[in-house]
Amino acid sequence: MDENSDNKTSEHLSKARDYTILILKKGPKYQEDAENGKPIVWEHGKRNMSLRQGGVLAVVCPITDPSEYAGIGVFSCSVEEARRVMDDDPAIKAGVLTYSVHSGKGFPGDALPS
Repeated sequence: MDENSDNKTSEHLSKARDYTILILKKGPKYQEDAENGKPIVWEHGKRNMSLRQGGVLAVVCPITDPSEYAGIGVFSCSVEEARRVMDDDPAIKAGVLTYSVHSGKGFPGDALPS
């Protein structure tokens, strides 16, 4: 692993910008949707792909373990705008998922490995 100097680290940190971090949890109706083949989660996923294509949702990471968590996302907008977007999500409206959003920092150009 390359070692970073204080100057290199400071330079890198100066390029950080604001993002909104989304944490999704399984809601009270999650199991019901799962028993029906997850049609509401499917609509939620289709919507996420549109948000990605539109540049609003930069990163989408579904969580596949059996925990209470359902996913993590990184929005390229304010916390308030992310709340508006999520409040209109079909899975949120149906009680299949719940969410919280948090202000955070990230580094433009970061990407998940292929």
